[in-house]
Amino acid sequence: MSISSKWMNCLRTACLVSAVSLVFAGCQSQATAPSEDKTVQDNKSTEAASGTVTSKLKLADALTPMGTSNGVYYEIFVRSFYDTNGDGIGDLNGVTAKLDYLQELGVKHLWLMPINPSPSYHGYDVTDYYGINPDYGTMDDFKHLLAEAHKRDIKIVMDFVVNHTSSEHPWFKESMKGKDNPKRDWYMWAEDLKLDPAIRGAWGQQAWHERDGKHYLGVFWEGMPDLHIDNAEVRAEIKKAAQFWLKLGVDGFRLDAAKHVYEDFYNTSQNPDVVQNNQKWWQEFRQAVQEVNPEAYLVGEVWDSPAVIGPFLKDGLHSAFNFDMAKRMISMVQDEKDSDIGSMMSRIYTFYSKQSDGKFVDAPFLTNHDQNRVMSELQGNVNHAKMAASVLLTLPGNPFIYYGEEIGMLGLKPDERLREPMKWTADEKSAGMTTWEPASSNKTVTPIEQQMKDPSSLWNHYKKLIAYRNSDKVLQQGGIQSYKTNISEVAGYYRATKEDARLVLHNLSGKEQQIQLSADTAAVLETLVFSSVDGAALKDGACTLPPYSTIVLAP
Repeated sequence: MSISSKWMNCLRTACLVSAVSLVFAGCQSQATAPSEDKTVQDNKSTEAASGTVTSKLKLADALTPMGTSNGVYYEIFVRSFYDTNGDGIGDLNGVTAKLDYLQELGVKHLWLMPINPSPSYHGYDVTDYYGINPDYGTMDDFKHLLAEAHKRDIKIVMDFVVNHTSSEHPWFKESMKGKDNPKRDWYMWAEDLKLDPAIRGAWGQQAWHERDGKHYLGVFWEGMPDLHIDNAEVRAEIKKAAQFWLKLGVDGFRLDAAKHVYEDFYNTSQNPDVVQNNQKWWQEFRQAVQEVNPEAYLVGEVWDSPAVIGPFLKDGLHSAFNFDMAKRMISMVQDEKDSDIGSMMSRIYTFYSKQSDGKFVDAPFLTNHDQNRVMSELQGNVNHAKMAASVLLTLPGNPFIYYGEEIGMLGLKPDERLREPMKWTADEKSAGMTTWEPASSNKTVTPIEQQMKDPSSLWNHYKKLIAYRNSDKVLQQGGIQSYKTNISEVAGYYRATKEDARLVLHNLSGKEQQIQLSADTAAVLETLVFSSVDGAALKDGACTLPPYSTIVLAP
């Protein structure tokens, strides 16, 4: 198919294909919260129950085939994290300096927002795919970070922006010189491709921008011209750049704007040509990645419904961020009402499993660098923030935490407010604190140094949940199935592998709740193995859940 005809096909109305539709729409006597050194009781009955627990509870929905999860991820905006040279800007050496902190928190992977050279503070408009932003340090600094992280069994995923470059990238400067320039076709020019520059972008925005009487595609803004992925040289260069970082030791990529590579125009996300071309490109990219590192992880930003996300998981992305689930979690804890997320997730997972041949891994999160911070969405309610963390960290897949979420950092748009300096201490002028942007949203937030000393803090709640997750293979690798408590303030779901099962119960309210387990569950899951707070109990199938608490039951 020619370049122009392919893109014209992408503009056909979505009625060419029927949209995919989905209906998403404890223990003995009194239990105490686990200590920091021991977050789970010895489970003496697990071996005896092996191979029978899941079948007894009829947990077929929880056994949907999926890939292997590998731990909690932590998203870092380097500019705001930790400053080691006193210039007010966070740097790679600052991330290295805080690896012990991250290890203590319990995270297994870091996602670094863009670290390539860029004219913008955020870095999502790259000028050199092979370099390090000088604000953040040097290539040697990055190599040192990789080495020190790997010593601690912490892996690093790097933000990789392949949909577009900066308008200051040398490639684009060459492309602007005219139709005969070798780099002209590395970007999309409407007149060259015989496309109408009046066509609107994917969400109705201006997509084409004028330069010297010609129009280039830039779906996000004029400073981010879109690369022309149909060009074989462009594809080869992107794959080459990815392999460069993998050979240095990077463990994978977070792929920015993944759906926009072939979904740039209004109402084309369901067009069969768009779906197929996106699928083929990410399959090609994954093959190139696995030539260097077969274990490298690819997680994509596909900000859309599960119906749109599914095809990206067919030998392309390992994971796509679960935006629908993020919205549901925040709403549920804010309203203090169960929304049956187990049912929602098992339906989505059935679809994803079919799309990916059972290889997908979910990527749940609460908020990220493009969204109002979760604590702001929850109006500063620490109890609600704890419950949001409890839900996130007991779900399947690879949970993602945004830096500062563990201490309840605040932030409402514009974007700079979402990416303020990490609050290590109360003194904003102390060593390591970044000052590139005023921490205006976080004056009242209790800093890390204080929260680490407070056993009841949000930070220690995150640490406790992560530690328990890291200790329990069922929470790490199991699927999910709905469990209805018949009490609207208590959310429940099973987590299960073929050999073992757990029941997770969340008291979303500020009142103690009593739950009588169903007979089959009470007969099989007889041990309270985790409680987020003191005072939980299980006796004769009756559970006592303290206010704003999470418990886990096992055989």
